[in-house]
Order: sequence, then structure tokens, then C-alpha cells
Amino acid sequence: MKDKILEKLKEIELQKGVELLYAVESGSRAWGFASPDSDYDIRFIYKHDLDYYLSLWEQPDTIEFMTADDLDGSGWDLRKTVRLLAKSNASLLEWIFSPVVYYENEAFMQQLRTLAKDCFSPVACLHHYLGTTKNFMAVCEQEEVKLKSYFYALRTALAGKWIIENNTFPPVAFMELLPIAPQNIKDKVKELMEIKANQNETYLHPKEALITNFLQETVAFNQENASGLGSGKKRSVELDGVFRGMIKS
Repeated sequence: MKDKILEKLKEIELQKGVELLYAVESGSRAWGFASPDSDYDIRFIYKHDLDYYLSLWEQPDTIEFMTADDLDGSGWDLRKTVRLLAKSNASLLEWIFSPVVYYENEAFMQQLRTLAKDCFSPVACLHHYLGTTKNFMAVCEQEEVKLKSYFYALRTALAGKWIIENNTFPPVAFMELLPIAPQNIKDKVKELMEIKANQNETYLHPKEALITNFLQETVAFNQENASGLGSGKKRSVELDGVFRGMIKS
């Protein structure tokens, strides 16, 4: 599949007149709980030629595609990427630290990862994960629940808890987050992961009160501790330097 993904990205480069800088997997395949029929959520960073950045007018800064064989692609232009990094955008940070990398400009990504750690804002990222968990809570309290919803809610709840306890950006892979959960949750999650690995996305699972209660408790914990978190360092000069260096190269 990697070859097919890279072939599609090469096609996008030629069609759009851009240069690929980085491409990774996001979503359930990066997080480690994909179903057999899960899409490939491809996320990428690209740059245009110099004239694009010298234009007086706002230009499109996103490229998206969807193929018949479940390749769901979304990419951000270099300038958009660097601006979002300055704000410690959690979605971008997940791309930057994804465990499934299809392609990377190593020199560029080394700079970006270093700056990502400096710019990391615990409070901004916690609120991102807290909001996402809350969005799934109503679904997770139904009598039948898609396992995808349980895992999305658990991953974001634990990511928030990780930030509070470690003051660092949480691991992208779900199994690296799971150790901070209680043992009974770990056992139940492993049971549910085995079921999910053999069911398609439409499967509905009977409500698990253990999971729902844990989610409610963790949301409350994350909310109570949000106010004590700090924000990221300002690295405007360094980010400008990375941006200018890349558009001139």
C-alpha cells in the first residue's frame, strides 16, 4: 500500500505544481486500532515555488483528495503549517510525531520536530483533546456503541491526562498511552481491540459501563486540572527562519 500512496502523492505533486515535504498516516491506522475496512488517512505537508509566496493575494493552502480504493488525503501548504505550529495545533503535532511515515525531507522535519517541542502548549492541546472527548460522550453513553467511538474518546481522554501528568505532547500511538489507564481499563481495552480488529466500521457493541464511567471521570479530571497548565514558547524568529529557508531552497 505504501507504494500506491507514494504514487498518488507523486501524481498530486505534478497536478498541483508543488513539492512534497512530508507524508504520514493519521487516524485509526496511525493510532493502532484500525478495522479491516478503515480508510487510509494520508496527511502531508508541501511547498509551492517562490512566486506563490510573493503574491499579493491569498492563495489556496490545502489540497485534498479521495480515491476509489480508500485513500483519503489532506495536505497543508508550508506557510499554513508553520503558522499552525506557532499555535501548537494538536492535529499538526500528531502528523509531525506520527509513527507511520511514508515520506520525509529529513532536514526539514528535524527542524520542525525540534520547534514543535519548543512551541508545545500544554493548555492549548489539552483543550483540543478535552473538546474532542466531549464530542464523543453522548454517543458513548448509548446502549449500542461503535467501537470506533469508544477508542476515539479513550485516546483523547488519555491524551489529555498524559499532558496533565507529564507536561509533554502525548504519544500518537494508542498503546503507548494506555499504560496510564487503570488495569481494569487496560484489560477491557485489549478485549475490545481484538473485537474491533475483526469487525467492520458498522459494528455496534453493547454499552460498556466500565468504559463510560472511566471517560466521565477522566473528562472531569482533565477539566479540573486545565487551568494550571502553561503555554508554549514563542519561536517567531526560528519559525520564520525555517519558512524562508525552505521557500528559497
